[in-house]
Amino acid sequence: MAITRSELREKVMTILYQIELYAKNKIEYNIDDVIHENLDIDNEFVKDMVYGTTTYMNDIDKLANSYLNDWTIDRLDSMGRSILRMAIYELKYMDTPDLVVINEAIELAKKYSDDNVRKMINAVLDKLVNE
Repeated sequence: MAITRSELREKVMTILYQIELYAKNKIEYNIDDVIHENLDIDNEFVKDMVYGTTTYMNDIDKLANSYLNDWTIDRLDSMGRSILRMAIYELKYMDTPDLVVINEAIELAKKYSDDNVRKMINAVLDKLVNE
C-alpha cells in the first residue's frame, strides 16, 4: 500500500520532533537511524524534508521569527515548531504548491497543536507566501 504525501509529512513532523528532543536532551543520534525508526521504506521526499529542514534550521527559524509578532519560534510547542519548520522549508526549497503546503501544515497543527499555535502557523505561512 502506497503512503500518501500527507502521511509522509506526518512522518517528517514526527522525525523532526524526535530529533529536537534528542538534541535538547544531549542524546546522540543519526538522522538516517531516526528516519528508519519512523519509516519502514526508503523515501526521498522524507529524506529531502528532514535533511533540508535540519540543514537550514537557523535560516528557517530567523524567517519564522521575522513573521511572528512579539513571539519567537522557540515559544511554540515542539510539534508546532516541527510543523512550521518543515512547512517553511517546503515553501522555500521545494516545488510544492503554496496552497498545498499551507493546508497540510494546518491539518497537522489541528491534529497535534492547540488552536493558538495553529493560528500562528497559518499567519506566518500566509505572510511568507504573500510577500
